[in-house]
Amino acid sequence: MKVFISSDIEGTCGINHVDETRHDHPDVSCFMKLMTREVAAACEGALAAGADEVFVKDGHGTGRNLLPEELPEKTRLLRGWTGHPYGMMSGLELDRFDAVLFTGYHSAAGSSGNPLSHTKNGRNEYMLLNGQRLSEFRLNAYTAGMLDIPVCFISGDKAICAEAKQLIPGIRTVAAFQGVGGATIAPHPETIRQRIREEVEKAVSGDFKACKVPMPEEFDFVIRYRDHALAYQKSFYPGCVLEDGKNVRFRSKNYMDVLRFLSFAF
Repeated sequence: MKVFISSDIEGTCGINHVDETRHDHPDVSCFMKLMTREVAAACEGALAAGADEVFVKDGHGTGRNLLPEELPEKTRLLRGWTGHPYGMMSGLELDRFDAVLFTGYHSAAGSSGNPLSHTKNGRNEYMLLNGQRLSEFRLNAYTAGMLDIPVCFISGDKAICAEAKQLIPGIRTVAAFQGVGGATIAPHPETIRQRIREEVEKAVSGDFKACKVPMPEEFDFVIRYRDHALAYQKSFYPGCVLEDGKNVRFRSKNYMDVLRFLSFAF
């Protein structure tokens, strides 16, 4: 059994400010360690449940945040960016996986629940998919769903865990903290790591059928850019329409088309 983990940092226990996510700021070293230890806990839980191998995609920023030596030996780690349209799910195209897990995920751009809420990067105010605010969780869960791989676990802020439960009722979650305005309230990191180990083991040992991702029949995708000139430029992608000066709309029944568009859009 092979398990895939997509990891991010803005949903790591205790994180609060953008400085704690940036490689050019000294605060990032603490949260690189905490991010790594949460991923390691997820790997340990998956291996305890019988996984033969865990493949981890470092999905934040440079893709070079996780500390390789702190991960279990039966882990393969993809650092950096291949350029594949799967983005934070890169690596899924390289092998056949039985389950997908997310760690350190966060709320969508334009929503509360995390002082670091965003989707992809800060150049957009928000994204919509079929009229709903689009998080990186939903974006990446649909990539797994397109490949018919169940999504069994997520850790991150309390709000993104609630969203995950709405989309996939059978998913197991660990809320690493709660966002309140510009602040966060978090338990001790070791408490969260222990819960991640336990919940991942239960998730990977469980019935994957309960974690199938429900795929829409059609994808109506909108990006509202902060800069109208950037919106104008990106609207020339085939099939796109510029609306309201800052909104770029793209529609398709094929989710891979959406991922290709996103490779261009940012």
